[in-house]
Amino acid sequence: MLPADIILRSRYKIITLLGKGGFGETYLAEDLDIPTNPKPKRVVKLLYPQNRDPQVLQLAKDLFDREAEVLYRLGQLSDQIPKLFAHFEENGEFYLVQEFVDGHDLSTELTPGKQLSEAEVVKLVQEILEVLAVVHQHKIIHRDIKPQNIMRRRQDGKLVLIDFGAVKEIQGMTISQGQITSTVCIGTPGYMPNEQAKGKPNLCSDVYAVGMLGIQALTGINPHQLPEDSTTGEVIWRQWTNVGDRLAGVLTNMVRSNHGQRYQTATEALQILIPPPPPPPPPTPQVPRRKMIQTLGLVGAGFGLAIVGERILETITSRTPPLQTFQFETVTVDARGNITNRDNREAKYFVEDLGSGVKLEMVQIPGGKFLMGSPAGEAQRDDDEGSQPEVTVPGFFMGKYEVTQAQYQAIMGNNPSKFKGEKRPVEQVSWNNAVKFCEELSKKTGRTYKLPSEAQWEYAARAGTDTPFHFGETITADLANYNGNFTYASAPKGQNRLETTDVGNFSPNVFGLYDMHGNVWEWCQDYYHENYQGAPTDGSAWLVSNTDNRRVLRGGSWGSSPRACRSADRHRYGSGERNHGLGFRLVVFIV
Repeated sequence: MLPADIILRSRYKIITLLGKGGFGETYLAEDLDIPTNPKPKRVVKLLYPQNRDPQVLQLAKDLFDREAEVLYRLGQLSDQIPKLFAHFEENGEFYLVQEFVDGHDLSTELTPGKQLSEAEVVKLVQEILEVLAVVHQHKIIHRDIKPQNIMRRRQDGKLVLIDFGAVKEIQGMTISQGQITSTVCIGTPGYMPNEQAKGKPNLCSDVYAVGMLGIQALTGINPHQLPEDSTTGEVIWRQWTNVGDRLAGVLTNMVRSNHGQRYQTATEALQILIPPPPPPPPPTPQVPRRKMIQTLGLVGAGFGLAIVGERILETITSRTPPLQTFQFETVTVDARGNITNRDNREAKYFVEDLGSGVKLEMVQIPGGKFLMGSPAGEAQRDDDEGSQPEVTVPGFFMGKYEVTQAQYQAIMGNNPSKFKGEKRPVEQVSWNNAVKFCEELSKKTGRTYKLPSEAQWEYAARAGTDTPFHFGETITADLANYNGNFTYASAPKGQNRLETTDVGNFSPNVFGLYDMHGNVWEWCQDYYHENYQGAPTDGSAWLVSNTDNRRVLRGGSWGSSPRACRSADRHRYGSGERNHGLGFRLVVFIV
């Protein structure tokens, strides 16, 4: 057992033991490398083979590395699968470091004797199958689906699938007459079908487990306590619950004894459980607009004029509103953070009146071309910044500041922020919240407001520069709000404010945009991809998701290290996730 406060790999500080099993031990730890307060929690799993034969240990290492690659990939597929942050070997033991899911597992909801309603069970099975379908699409079998391995995340109530368990094979390896075998059957009695018990699981083995979990929710009986038909081997369960024939039929087919008679994947089961809606009726033939206006003109000139007037109004609202000019000063620094140049600049903008004295200032960003991402020699760069495609970005308007709490309150009627202040950026907003804000603002103003594409954001942040920051080679706490305990290039340490600051407190870039580095992370429209291969080069958002459903964030926050505040740095979160470092900025395109 690991002692409390021990630090693994000079990074993961053990807090307490969470659990112990045949395959090893699980600990709660904190990640000392992440510059936030408090430090983010992590789950550290210690895995060790009981057989210490060198041949077994070598095979265990190979298996461990292979399975860790699978877990890394799984964490990229969905925000409802914990991310794997690290795997390593230390003193002959194997460690996995995963995302900590704050919540409770389903065993607290599916207690003996408690029966859920049919609607509740349909919703529960649907939610599990939706996550599992993502896993099955990549030909990965979970092998240990049970209530204890499904967490209800406290933050948003979503189900999170944990403990894929494949690494448990390490525990069961033995050596006999020079041959290494695994004696462990991964799974849990009651949720594990026959073929899996014989060591031959497939995708529909997971479907069986989900079906048994649904039956447990309906009957209030643990699966291993349910009897089987002595002739067919089928599970007997309907007599303990009152359920409609349709749901009963779906669950029965999910738990067939013969795996060939089951739904073969989670996607197939999901399509039967929740059939797609019927196709819409064919559209009603429309009278051509020109002819319709002429016909309406015959009915009455007044109504015909209303139609024309509406078209004129639409044209007017799509035009550029009156522009104003503002002056500002920009600075450039050297690698030590010393200011080497100051320039007086000006930019054009328009003002949107949100009511109650709250204004929104949108700055005109000229179109142009730039190299997206970072060059290979940039310090502390990440692999996902590579290839540097040339992107052509048409002109647009962008928020002079991050959306403030006063602006969010004016449109949405609430303020979710932790660090209160009308002029501070709104935070604790998810991607979904930000998109909803854009929709409501668009309704109010008649203009189509959106989150920036990732290309628009980086183009606007760089403002014509190719250095890590728009200031130059480094960043200091006098120039932005970030964790000043960390440094970049040769700059000194600075203040760590531990909270957001009012927008506009620091020098803007050449375009006249403030706080593009630090303060809060800013949501973009795009799905996250591991590189720019196949990314649009016209400045538009990359809205095709391949293996990762998370959305992109840019710019770093008050708690970030300098590397995360670089113009090229990329971050990602699930669209429903939110914390006090996440905010957003707006763009609008006006003809």
